Amino acid sequence: MKKTLIVTALAAAGLLYSFKSIEASSWSIDKSHARLGFSISHMMVSEVEGSFKKVDAKIDAPKEDFSDAVVELTAEAASVSTDNEKRDEHLKGADFFDVTKFTTVTFKSKSFKKESENNYVVVGDLTMHGVTKSVTLNAVCKTGTNPMSKKAMAGFKITGKVKRSDFGIGGSMPTAILGEEVSILANAEFVKN
Repeated sequence: MKKTLIVTALAAAGLLYSFKSIEASSWSIDKSHARLGFSISHMMVSEVEGSFKKVDAKIDAPKEDFSDAVVELTAEAASVSTDNEKRDEHLKGADFFDVTKFTTVTFKSKSFKKESENNYVVVGDLTMHGVTKSVTLNAVCKTGTNPMSKKAMAGFKITGKVKRSDFGIGGSMPTAILGEEVSILANAEFVKN
């Protein structure tokens, strides 16, 4: 009996020892190589493009391949820019982002699932104009090493679509003037901490 208990204890210890502890890696955005952009149709004939100039983001990844990663992003709503001062002031006002009342646009992922070698589906909560909605985005990831700093890098191209009416943005604008669907296109490099 004593011998069986000793063998069982040794087997359990060996099993526990064989498991490697997985340490989550954290990644910080390289702001000089990042853009959070969007486009929306105007008068049903063209697209107006814009971006948020002040963005911060981080990724916590429990696995090397980023599956099950958690991404958190914050953009300053007042940094919205379409390269047209008059239009940008309108976008910052109460008709659209109302930046004095709603100062940030945020996103936090709830799932980060690998679909194929470099392709992921990211589901998370987008909060904009005081409204939070679940959105689904597509991400393409490429990794490498910065030859100058020798640090690990990861680049993401993120695409998706949201409806402006879901967030109460531009409610007085008919879709014949301003499209309902907003396309998101973000490109960002992250550096492993």
